[in-house]
Amino acid sequence: MKEQKMVPQKLGINGLGRIAKLSIWHHVERKYFSEIIVNIGRDVGTRIEDIAHFIEKDSTYGSLHTYLYGSRANRVIEQLDDKEGSFYIDGIKTTFLRSARNPGQIGWRSHKVDLVVDATGAFLDPTVPADDPKGSARGHLVAGAKKVIVSAPFKIKDKSREMPHDAVTTVMGINDSDYDPKRHIIVSNASCTTTCLAYMVKPLLDYFGAERILSAAMTTVHAATSSQSVLDHSPKAKATDLRKTRSAFNNIILTSTGAAKALGLVIPEMKRIGFIAESVRVPITSGSLIILAIMVQDESLAKPINREMINGIYKKAVTHYPEGYLVFSEEQNVSSDIIGTPRAAAVIEGKENHTRTSAVRLDLNWMLNAAGLSGAADGKPEFDSARLQKKFIEVPVTQAVVYGWYDNELGSYTNMLGDRTVSIAKLMAHSEAPVTITG
Repeated sequence: MKEQKMVPQKLGINGLGRIAKLSIWHHVERKYFSEIIVNIGRDVGTRIEDIAHFIEKDSTYGSLHTYLYGSRANRVIEQLDDKEGSFYIDGIKTTFLRSARNPGQIGWRSHKVDLVVDATGAFLDPTVPADDPKGSARGHLVAGAKKVIVSAPFKIKDKSREMPHDAVTTVMGINDSDYDPKRHIIVSNASCTTTCLAYMVKPLLDYFGAERILSAAMTTVHAATSSQSVLDHSPKAKATDLRKTRSAFNNIILTSTGAAKALGLVIPEMKRIGFIAESVRVPITSGSLIILAIMVQDESLAKPINREMINGIYKKAVTHYPEGYLVFSEEQNVSSDIIGTPRAAAVIEGKENHTRTSAVRLDLNWMLNAAGLSGAADGKPEFDSARLQKKFIEVPVTQAVVYGWYDNELGSYTNMLGDRTVSIAKLMAHSEAPVTITG
C-alpha cells in the first residue's frame, strides 16, 4: 500500500482503542502521511515506552514489525522521547497528546493537523454543537481541523432532527462519490458490518433490481469487542440490556446492530425493501460472518434462480469494484482464515451459498382488499371481486442465502477506513480537485 507523498500532510487520530491502534499500523505501512498525531487525552502507563509497547504488540495480529516486514524483521519503533511524547514508527514520527479529552480542546491547530479520524466511538451525533460540554465531533473543527472522519455510524439522539447538510455516511467503492468536498466536513465511515453488508447486497440489487427483492434479513455472527466484559459484572444504573454485562469469554450473546439503518444511508434503494438485521456476539477476537437471506420474485419455476446464478453474480461483481474490496472464494473457510485479509470488505463463501424456489399462493380477494381496490369509489366499483374466475395466483419466489466473511478489525474495516482517509486527504491536498485513489 506504500504510495508516494504528494505534499507533506499530518494525520490526527483521536483515541487509542482497537481501530485507532490498527489505523496507526495501516498508515505506517502505507507511508502517505508524513506524521501522525494521536490524542489519547490521558496518561498511559508510566513512560512513553508503555505506549510503544501497546502499539508494537497485538494479541490478534502479532507484532507490528512482523506485520510490516515478516518473521525476521527487527523492531521498528525508535527514538523514543518521553518529554515530547513521541517516537518514530518505521520512520514516521508519531506524537501522543495526553491532556485533553474534549475534542474542542485538543491541540490540532498548534500541530497543524487538518484531517482527524475520531476513533473513540464517543462522538457519533453530528447534530451536537461544537461547544457541548460533553464534547462533539464538531469540536475537532473548532480545535483546528478542517475535516473529521468518524470511524462508526452516526447516531442522532434527538429523533426529531435530520442529518445535517454538512455530514455524510460513505463506504469506499459503494457510495464514496456522495462525499462533496465543498459541503461535507464530517464523514462517517459506517461500521465494519455495514461495510461488509453493502458489498453483499449491492451486486444482488444491481442484478435483480429493488422491485424484485421482496424482503431481506441478515444476521452477523460477530467477534467480541472491547465494549464487552471479560467477566460478569453488575449492570449500571438504568441499564436495560443485562446481556452486555455477561462474560464475552463464556457466552454467545444476542445483541443489536444498526447495520440495516446505516445501509439505507449508503444504498438508498434499500429503504424500499423490508429489512431485518440481527447480531450475535461470539467469543473470538476477530473474524466475523454475515448470513444474508433475501427473497426474490422469480421469473419461472422451470428455470429458477439457483446457486450457480448467485455465485456468478458475485464473480462478475468482483471486477466492478476497486481491486480487493470484494472477494469470491470457493474454499472452505473458517473465521481465523479471514483475519488480516487485506482490504477485503467482504469475502463471499461461494461453497455455502444456496437457494430454494417455491410457489407462493396469493389470495386475489385479500390482495385487492389490502390494496383498497375491491370496493366502490364514488359509487363506481373498480373491481368486482365476486366475478373473479381465478381466486388464487401462484408466484415463484426464490430465497437465497449468502455468506460473507469480514475481518471486523484490521483486514476489512481499518483498511477501508484508511482508503477513505487517504482519498479525502488527497482531495484536501489538491484543493478539493477530484482524485482517483491508488494503492
